[in-house]
Order: sequence, then C-alpha cells, then structure tokens
Amino acid sequence: MLEIIFLYSLALIWILFATIQDTRTTEVANWLNFSLIAFALGFRFFYSLFLGNFGFLYQGLIGLAIFYALGNLLYNARMFAGGDAKLFVSLGAVLPVSGNFFPNLENLLLFLLIFFVVGAVYSIATSAWLCARNYRGFRKKFRRQFKEKKKFVNLITLLAIITGISGLLIASILFYLAILFFALPYLYLYAKAVDEAAMIREVPVGNLMEGDWLYKDVKLRNRTIKATWNGLDKKEILLLRKHKKKVWIRKGVAFTPVFLISFIIFFYLMAAGLGNPFW
Repeated sequence: MLEIIFLYSLALIWILFATIQDTRTTEVANWLNFSLIAFALGFRFFYSLFLGNFGFLYQGLIGLAIFYALGNLLYNARMFAGGDAKLFVSLGAVLPVSGNFFPNLENLLLFLLIFFVVGAVYSIATSAWLCARNYRGFRKKFRRQFKEKKKFVNLITLLAIITGISGLLIASILFYLAILFFALPYLYLYAKAVDEAAMIREVPVGNLMEGDWLYKDVKLRNRTIKATWNGLDKKEILLLRKHKKKVWIRKGVAFTPVFLISFIIFFYLMAAGLGNPFW
C-alpha cells in the first residue's frame, strides 16, 4: 500500500507543478513530463527488484504503452496539445497499481471516464467564461460568422425540419436527431466566435515561444510558414523575427487543471473502495 501511495503522491505533485506552469505560461515543459515517466518507472524497477518480482514494473510499462497509443490518437485528433499529450502518456506509467492486467485495465478505464467527463464540463465552463468576458467581441464575431455561413445554417435547418417531420410521422428517434441537427451549426458558430473573440491575438515576434500556434499562414519573401497543429519551431520563430514585427497567433486554454481534478477524483474513488481499490 505504501508504494502505491508514494507513486500516486509523486504524480499528484508533478501534475500540480504542470498545472501551475501551464496556467502561467500556457505550456508544460518536456522535462516535467519525461521526468515523471523516469521517476515512476525507476521506482517500479527498484521496488520490483527488492521484491524479486517484476510484475509491478511490467504493469507500469503496459500502462505506459496503452496511454502512449491513446495520447497520440487524441493529439492527432487535435483534442490535446503536445504538452497535454505527454502529461497524459506519463500517467500511464503511474496508474496501474495491481499485479494483474485486467484489474489495471478497469482502473485505467475508470480514470478515462472521469477524465472525459471532467474535460467536457471544464471545456463548457471555460468557453462560457470566455464568452462572457469578451461578450462584445463575441457578439460581433458571431454575427459575422452567421452571415458568412448563412447558406450552411439554412441548409442544416431545412434538414432538421424534414427530419423532425419524419420523426413525428415515422419514428420518434428521428425527432431527437432533428434537434441535434438544428443545434450543431449554432454550436459550431458559437465555438468559432469564442475562438476568434477570445483566443486570437496579435503579438510582437519577440514574444513568440516554441509551440505557439499561428492563426493563419504567414508569407515571407521566399517561403510560407504554415499554421500547423504542431506549432512554431525555433527556426520558424527566427525567420519571423527577421521579416515580421507582429503576427496573429491562437492562444490555447490551460487544460492541465482537468488532469489535476480528474486525478484527485480518481484517487478518492480508489481510496473509497470503488473500481479496484488498493486498500
């Protein structure tokens, strides 16, 4: 039991530092994420060596492999930034605490469930806060987006009406689908307006940091720097500093509080005896 408390306490401290760093600088340093993996696996190795049974180490490696695959999937799906994905991967080396695979798999699934629920609530709350904080800009951007996408909105609305009528005449499930069709374009316009009103900023090139996201491609004399999900690298920042004074970038919202809240809830549920408790 003490070895698990130590491992989880270690992760909690690392996540807390990552949250502080992310909220202050909007990035999580690689050394922080990689050091958690190193400390977690190192502790597992020496503890297993002491016991003469390496099951504790193997389960940590399996958890790391599972979360590595999931982290890359979520990163490529643009649900995670690079630092968030690496922090997610590092937790794979921490969470498995049983010597058996299937109890560990259940615990990993429990954490994922908590994580996605907390993430959804957090995303809704932060977007609402950003909307309220930048309401004038949001209203202006929403109106502009609605005018630009009016044909698209009208088309989806027509589809929603047809589906809703079909639901009343044929199957009630189509009526609920019609509600979803009707809401989707407005949710898209809402997200787009919040993004442009609150997340897009023009900054001096001297303030750029590695990993910053360009809002749109920047054309230089002999090349174009693309706005990619990977963000700017050091060479691109140097080029921008030579040719530009200011650029438009997209600032993200710190997502590490989701890790902190999810881990605390998971730890509490495990200690309370839910899932596959460790005491």
